[in-house]
Amino acid sequence: MIIRNVRIVGGEPVDIRVEDGVIAEIAPRIEGEAAIDGGGAIVLPGLVDLHTHLREPGREDAETVQTGTQSAARGGYTAVHAMANTSPVADTAGVVEQVWRLGREFAHCDVQPVGAVTVGLEGRQLAELGAMADSAARVRVFSDDGRCVDDAVLMRRALEYVKAFDGVIAQHAQEPRLTGGAQMNEGVVSGRLGLTGWPAVAEEAIIARDCLLAAHVGSRLHVCHVSTAGSVEILRWAKSKGWNITAEVTPHHLLLTDDLVEDSPVGAYNPIYKVNPPLRTRADVEALRAALADGTIDIVATDHAPHPVEDKETEWSAAAMGMVGLETALSVVQEAMVDTGLLDWAGVAERMSIVPARIGRLSGHGQPIEVGVPANLTLYDPSVRTEVDPSAFASKSRNTPYEGMTLPGRVVATFLRGKPTVLEGKLV
Repeated sequence: MIIRNVRIVGGEPVDIRVEDGVIAEIAPRIEGEAAIDGGGAIVLPGLVDLHTHLREPGREDAETVQTGTQSAARGGYTAVHAMANTSPVADTAGVVEQVWRLGREFAHCDVQPVGAVTVGLEGRQLAELGAMADSAARVRVFSDDGRCVDDAVLMRRALEYVKAFDGVIAQHAQEPRLTGGAQMNEGVVSGRLGLTGWPAVAEEAIIARDCLLAAHVGSRLHVCHVSTAGSVEILRWAKSKGWNITAEVTPHHLLLTDDLVEDSPVGAYNPIYKVNPPLRTRADVEALRAALADGTIDIVATDHAPHPVEDKETEWSAAAMGMVGLETALSVVQEAMVDTGLLDWAGVAERMSIVPARIGRLSGHGQPIEVGVPANLTLYDPSVRTEVDPSAFASKSRNTPYEGMTLPGRVVATFLRGKPTVLEGKLV
């Protein structure tokens, strides 16, 4: 198969020939008949998400491995890491293998399970980290995401344990004693709305502690969904020490602010904007963008968090936290980072494919587009603008904050080891 007229990370037009799932040739013009016209689209290495909630097993009313990976493919992803807060929790070799096998059977992209750090996400005793690492799923990322490993002794033990197999602890940085009953970012808007505030220091205190712990034991730490300017400064300081620390930011934290809780096209107190960590201020957004551009924050991760209608369309205090994000992530990154001149397309490839795969120790993904590598590819047209219509999502859930917004770009096609999973924006 030949993919014609595409621009590798925005370069000059070329053709790409794929044989047996591998890139066999790249040239200005390749002769042959079995061709797909890329129409001048940008081609990126297939996107890799380090932070996806697929909800299966247990909450198949919100998402399944099949629908979640269809959503991922529509967004240009060829691999996702499935978070552990399922029911039952992915805290044993048996559960992570179940998710892994579901991925092999039903998925439109590769599914790499994330194992829980503690049993039942309860923060009391370590889960079967070694057994999950040795399982068929070969787990290398462990997280209690949705909850913080707030016990410093337990966090130290987890960091020490995963060194044996080059694992990484991905921390949900939230000091629970500072966020009891919190509903949104603590600030001017929360004061006006009468909602309990979620202080930035609740995130920053845990990040500072865990950076010091990771350095002390010489282990790998990954910080999930960074959301504050203060967190950026702590990470910048820790990285200046040469410590083995990485961090992610979500698309929604690069674009949206806490003002939307008070004043948005859909009115005040709309739970579509309720997320953990909360939307922060414009100053925080600007700091996060700058940090992603200069490498202080390493990657973009979606934190795709699907919820059924009844869990979101309710009063603010009772609504679930989270937003879907797989199908809009690349467009939001273009809006926030590329169209503002902060990143070029090579930078997008680094932060949404190459580095996430490296952090997750995911082989076959996140490689530069060159001869001999697996043909995991995303074709993207940045020139169009489209109104976001959640009814067209492949995801089972519709809890997107971008409904009705016009965002740039469109995923034209996605290829998983040379096999198209999306063509002309539609699932194959």
